[in-house]
Amino acid sequence: MVRKVLTIGIMSGEEFRARTMAIARGEYTPKRGEPKIWFESLQSMAQVLSEDNQRLLEVISEKKPASLKELSQLTGRKTSNLSRTLKTMNHFGLVALEKEKKTVRPVVKATDFKLNFRIGAHPR
Repeated sequence: MVRKVLTIGIMSGEEFRARTMAIARGEYTPKRGEPKIWFESLQSMAQVLSEDNQRLLEVISEKKPASLKELSQLTGRKTSNLSRTLKTMNHFGLVALEKEKKTVRPVVKATDFKLNFRIGAHPR
C-alpha cells in the first residue's frame, strides 16, 4: 500500500479567514510543508478523526469498496450515516467521493497524518 502523509493544522476560524484573505491579496504565500487542511480546534479534528472514523478510513484504504453500499456491508454502518461522515471527510480533504455511473466510490487521500500547530501564534 502506498502511504501518503497529510499535514493537518489547527487555526481559529478568524485566523483562517485572515490567512485566506492575505493569500488572495498576494501578501502571503503558503510555504512548502504547511498544512493544506485546517481545523478550528483539536476537538473538531478529534471528532472528524475519531477512532470509528479512523477504522472507516482503514477499511476504505484496504478493501477499496466500489460503492457506499459495499462499504456499508463491510463496516455494518448504515449508508445514510456513511454518506454524512464521508461528506464531512471530503470537505476536509481526507477522502474523495468519486462518482461512477450511479454510485459513489470513496477513496482515501491519506493514510498517515502529521499535526502542525503551536500555541498562541499561527502562520498568517
